[in-house]
Amino acid sequence: MSDYPEEVFLQGIKIAIANQKGGVGKTTTAINLAAALARKGKRVLLTDLDPQANSTITFLNQDDIGPSIYDLLTNPSVQFDQVVRKAKLDNLDILPSRISLAKLEGQLIGELDAPFRLKDKIQSVSSDYDIVIIDTPPTLGLITVNALVAATHLIIPIQSSYFALEGTDDLLDTVERIKARPNPELEVLGVLVTLHDRRTTLSRDIYDQIHQVFGEKLFETTISKSVRLEESPAYREAIFTFAPTSSGAVEYASLCDEVIQRAY
Repeated sequence: MSDYPEEVFLQGIKIAIANQKGGVGKTTTAINLAAALARKGKRVLLTDLDPQANSTITFLNQDDIGPSIYDLLTNPSVQFDQVVRKAKLDNLDILPSRISLAKLEGQLIGELDAPFRLKDKIQSVSSDYDIVIIDTPPTLGLITVNALVAATHLIIPIQSSYFALEGTDDLLDTVERIKARPNPELEVLGVLVTLHDRRTTLSRDIYDQIHQVFGEKLFETTISKSVRLEESPAYREAIFTFAPTSSGAVEYASLCDEVIQRAY
């Protein structure tokens, strides 16, 4: 641990949350980790790179969104400050998404700088934020590659289910290819077990399997199955305002502490 204050090091940290499997808690983690960091007084930019835009609609009304991240990445005349929106939570800004983002790959095909579009846009405002959280879609296409090229760190959510580790080899291979050329600084910050049910033998066995594969990269915090976590986006709230005493709030606050400790 460095002797320098935490604030010195928080600048420049960009965390992508990725797994090409759907339903593993990527967006839930992006929303609530960003909110937890903002509650600690960190200046947070939540970047919604998922065309489903669930991170966006948790914090913003669709009517409040003008140009989206798709416009920012494809139209040179669109500037960052035309797209970014303030969330109702202090210290949290959103780069909003729309379904149009699904067209990004076709729009940028053949462009030499296609994997670097997000990195270039975020780099220009990096001094304005302590930390950037990047939500990604359940694919390993160009959108996710943009997230990994822009990121300094990666969190991999893995659902506590029978096929938990299916596809993680492909994701880790992609990470190694990204590290080989476009982003040698990228590192796996941690693997997060989500939708975990400590009461069942199956969940405990799966947790042990994940621990055997990832070892010290596994976060100590696990995210339990929680009705409150599932409900909170429908009410356009993070778990900390929707159900502040719930297990989900406690667990995401714990994850936030682990992320800060590991990143530095």
